[in-house]
Amino acid sequence: MTLKKLTALCLGAGLAMSAPVALAGDKMTGDMTHQTNMDHKAMGHGGMGHAMHAHGPIGVMGRHLLPKGKVMLGYRFGHMSMDGLRLGTSDLTADQAATTQPNRFAGMPGMPPTLRVIPDSMTTEMHMISAMYGLSDNVTVMAMVPYIEKDMTAITYQGPVGTTVLGTSKRHSEGLGDIRIGATMGLLTKGPHRLNATLGLSLPTGSITETGQMFTPMGMRPTRRLGYAMQLGSGTYDLRPALTYQASKGAISYGAQLRGTIRLGSNDEGYSLGDEIAATAWVSYRAAPWVSLSGRAEAARLGRIDGIDVNIGGASPGADPLSYGGDRVTLFAGADFSPQQGLLKGHKFGVELGVPVYQDLNGPMLKTDWMLGLAWRTSF
Repeated sequence: MTLKKLTALCLGAGLAMSAPVALAGDKMTGDMTHQTNMDHKAMGHGGMGHAMHAHGPIGVMGRHLLPKGKVMLGYRFGHMSMDGLRLGTSDLTADQAATTQPNRFAGMPGMPPTLRVIPDSMTTEMHMISAMYGLSDNVTVMAMVPYIEKDMTAITYQGPVGTTVLGTSKRHSEGLGDIRIGATMGLLTKGPHRLNATLGLSLPTGSITETGQMFTPMGMRPTRRLGYAMQLGSGTYDLRPALTYQASKGAISYGAQLRGTIRLGSNDEGYSLGDEIAATAWVSYRAAPWVSLSGRAEAARLGRIDGIDVNIGGASPGADPLSYGGDRVTLFAGADFSPQQGLLKGHKFGVELGVPVYQDLNGPMLKTDWMLGLAWRTSF
């Protein structure tokens, strides 16, 4: 199945649901009062409470519009676990990669003909603080500051050929990621239907010159620049546009989003990460006034790296810009909690777990195993 078809399925799953809702007419406007966590009439902002507090998955940004003068503060934690190699849609063992996959740098002094330093597993964790402000009832501005930690384990094979394992090594990087700023604007509100447009800008605040100790096939441990996946930022200004549709019927809300990442030129090290396009669709059910459950599907395509950092090299797939990128389809399940009383009243908590069901990687590269998101937010 091509990504084009998968993307259409993801968008269609959300958009196709708008037909029966539209047939329900004005009755849906009244039903929307069940989709808020606060009585917005008491706040003096009328129907804007729908945009501010409509329930949905925490993994979809750009759903919220705040009333003028309102502030929302939040914290998000993200974890992604990667394990095992994949080339295209087929898994690849470390031995296979070390004996059959060509080394991009073969022919250069000391470089073997095939890959000899093979990534085994990797985890990425992100802590992100965010702030949103209602510039008007129809425009919300935002800023997000991430702190990123990455850890990778790699297997080093002895010498230029063969399957004798010399040992393993660990690599680590952490620090400030790329800060994001942006604005979400309401394009259309008709009954329970809403359409928002988001335009974000990612600033090159994350490091792209992280270094670590390597373990070479000759048993040496020099300090070199880490591979592209271990860097903390893109090094470029990146546009992040998105178009988000959402609606609701009674206790059920649903929607779809198309988003992208567009790299604006090359960074100071001579390359740019691949552009990205993703489509997602979701449905959410409010099981009780204080909890909602959600299911979501996302199809994403990430392009290859354009250019090369001359300081990144070695007999590892992580040093080859052409090994990056590919297609992925992920299914998510989540929950959102809104305590109705006590000290936690007015605070919201969310969780979302994702598992890829399809990966077609340009590789050989590590495949994604699972991902987890946690979120807290409050508004005043």
